[in-house]
Amino acid sequence: MTHALRLQDVHKRYGARDVLTGLSLDLARGGRLGVIGPAGSGKTVICKLACGLEAPDRGAIELLGEPLAGKREPELGAVWRRVGMLFQNHALFDFMSVGENVAFPLVRRGVAGREIDDRVRERLRAVGLAGNQDRMPFELSGGMRKRVGIARATVARPELVIYDEPTAGLDPVTTSKIYDLIRADQEETGGTVVLVSSDVDALIQFADTIAMLYQGTIHYQGPAAAARDADDPVVRQFVRGELEGPL
Repeated sequence: MTHALRLQDVHKRYGARDVLTGLSLDLARGGRLGVIGPAGSGKTVICKLACGLEAPDRGAIELLGEPLAGKREPELGAVWRRVGMLFQNHALFDFMSVGENVAFPLVRRGVAGREIDDRVRERLRAVGLAGNQDRMPFELSGGMRKRVGIARATVARPELVIYDEPTAGLDPVTTSKIYDLIRADQEETGGTVVLVSSDVDALIQFADTIAMLYQGTIHYQGPAAAARDADDPVVRQFVRGELEGPL
């Protein structure tokens, strides 16, 4: 079976700090993987490595069945076009309108203008922002900007979408709407989702598999429903949010 994502013995250092120290992770196509871990444990680093924005210092990464090592820009571009990414801070272009932001992945793929307009309108309607294509990002609330980011990440119907903290700083109602939106989109496309979140309770409800990053490696990977009662005391304390424990 071809995996959507495979990291094998991946190491990553920034300066004198080892962030990842032999991390291995497999994700089957069509799955929903939730990534959790303490602050600064490297969750965003995994996202950047997984979508090819950064390269590991050591180890191998396969993205949608394609090894990334040794590929030059044109080959990497062909793989990247099959992936969508929602960055933690939305990363919207502030000099582009909402519609232009959402259209950006389609423009890079050379999609025809009329089709771009139709797909941008469809995506904005899907995220509850119909009629907002001419507004600028600074005119939107935080929740609206998140939804624009989701529309941009999914407009090209990628095979894999990586979401880095899609609900950070949002109220509970907006958080529920974001998860419902991501779930509905994934069910429609049959794609694969990797979602990093500090909201462990909501993530467990969404994901089918949970991976916990701790001390540079995947400390736990298993069914989301079983994470609360995991035998490992580190996992159990983190998921339950308990004060007493090894953390």
